[in-house]
Amino acid sequence: MELCSRTLTTLLHLTSPSSSSNSLLRSTTCNYATPSKSTNYFNLSSSQSHYHNHNHHVLHRFQQQQPYLFHHHQSSFSSFVVSASSSSSSVAASSTEELDRLPAELKVSETQEPNSRVRLQVEVPPVVCEDCYKRVIIEFTKQAKVPGFRPGKPVPESILLGYVGRENVQKATIESILRRTLPHAMTSVTGKALPDSVRIVTKFSDLEKIYSSQGSLRYDVLADIVPELKWFPDNAYKNLKIVVEIDSDIDAQKASEQEFKRRYKSIGALKVVADRGLQVGDVVVIDISATTIDQDESKIKNIPSAESKGFNFDTEDGDRILPGFLDSIIGIRPGETKSFPLVFPETWNQENLRGVHAQFTVECKELFYRDLPELDDSIADKLIPGCTTVQQVKDLLLQRCQEVEQSAREQATDNAILDQISKMVEVDIPQSLFEEQGRQLYGASLLEIQAKMNLNDQQLASLSSSKAVNEYLEHQKDNIRNLIKQNLAVGDIYRRENLQFSTEDLVKEVENSISEFKRQNQEYDEERVKDQVQEILEGAKVLEWLREHAEIQYVTR
Repeated sequence: MELCSRTLTTLLHLTSPSSSSNSLLRSTTCNYATPSKSTNYFNLSSSQSHYHNHNHHVLHRFQQQQPYLFHHHQSSFSSFVVSASSSSSSVAASSTEELDRLPAELKVSETQEPNSRVRLQVEVPPVVCEDCYKRVIIEFTKQAKVPGFRPGKPVPESILLGYVGRENVQKATIESILRRTLPHAMTSVTGKALPDSVRIVTKFSDLEKIYSSQGSLRYDVLADIVPELKWFPDNAYKNLKIVVEIDSDIDAQKASEQEFKRRYKSIGALKVVADRGLQVGDVVVIDISATTIDQDESKIKNIPSAESKGFNFDTEDGDRILPGFLDSIIGIRPGETKSFPLVFPETWNQENLRGVHAQFTVECKELFYRDLPELDDSIADKLIPGCTTVQQVKDLLLQRCQEVEQSAREQATDNAILDQISKMVEVDIPQSLFEEQGRQLYGASLLEIQAKMNLNDQQLASLSSSKAVNEYLEHQKDNIRNLIKQNLAVGDIYRRENLQFSTEDLVKEVENSISEFKRQNQEYDEERVKDQVQEILEGAKVLEWLREHAEIQYVTR
């Protein structure tokens, strides 16, 4: 029912302080999601998408798919391919590993492409290809069980080729060439290439044609590199001027008074009104319908979001609904219907209703008044267990609301700072980083949905499909890019200002995070947890530094 212009403030529950603080904070401040491993500075929980949900691994399938370095269909020779490549350097070998010595130098041309991507055009001379071929033959000789020859003993090359198949040997040779030469070709981007972004883009069939016709090989490699961050102007983050908007609903005094009133009303009894119409303070059950107003009757339309059946309306919340609605139904009696026009204000949350002239029809179904007990110290324990006076109740509620207000102010301040610094930087975001960030956000959202709705495997599979993920990436692309910029900027500030956190804090937070994973029976990678905790602590240090050095103005809305 779209009568409320904003979500009602989540009610405090003093018996569960942490829960109430978070609930109110969510209803009064902007939430921001955060990236994962590579750029996660602000969020770590057992529900993050890097880790397997113990009930539904399908949630993570789309995140665990690794990019193929090259694509082709292997046939029955696949077992020999592994053997032929076993003595070669891995395609994904790290820069710290010793490179396999080649008999000749490669020719590598580097071209910069958009989105912090580099294209490497690699030319492998015939002498290197021949050396790889000889290694493959040796491996096949060791592994193949050729009739008439003892395993591991020399087999004439022509017989071996006839047994294994010349085409299979050629495929194995090409793979060996790629595995041995790719680490050499990547030396120009050592330390800059992003993990899992390196891939050979030349088709395997084209590689076969080049090798079979020329005895050499040429292939192209694409790799995303660490993006360069530029501040405009340089060191702009050192002179931040921030205006933070604070929702009036989080004002501690106002919120505590509202909560006290809610608790007081909750211990009263609702009794049926029999001899009068609706008054302020009553609770009424009504059916509401609404249509647009137009001189041309053919253009009149229903307004579904403003309609409701059996709507329980507390008239003391009249200031939270459409202006004029409460005044228009004052005096209505059970069984009575009233019809009246209203205009949705230009500040209405639902944009398509702003300025709309609507005709409302309201039918009163039931009408109640509250029979409240005397407001004295005798009811204090009913308002908050353990309290002996009404003043004690009010003091405790005010204390809790002050804590919530402070948390909300800090959260809003951090949001405003992050938003500001993201506008001060330019960065060419790599596609692989964008996709990783987006998949992390989507995975976290999916886990939240699963926790709330208990989706079945078929529903999870549908939501985890490539189509669903890609649609999310497209729809959320601006938000994802903004989050990446925020986190890259935070990381840059941490390095520029030589900020540090204590080892004790790191150890403590890692232990807490691992305990939470164990408590929820979820799998985790301890090194991954440590990396993420470190990034969170770095981000906290940066935000603390920025708050201390920024000029901050608070405005209540």
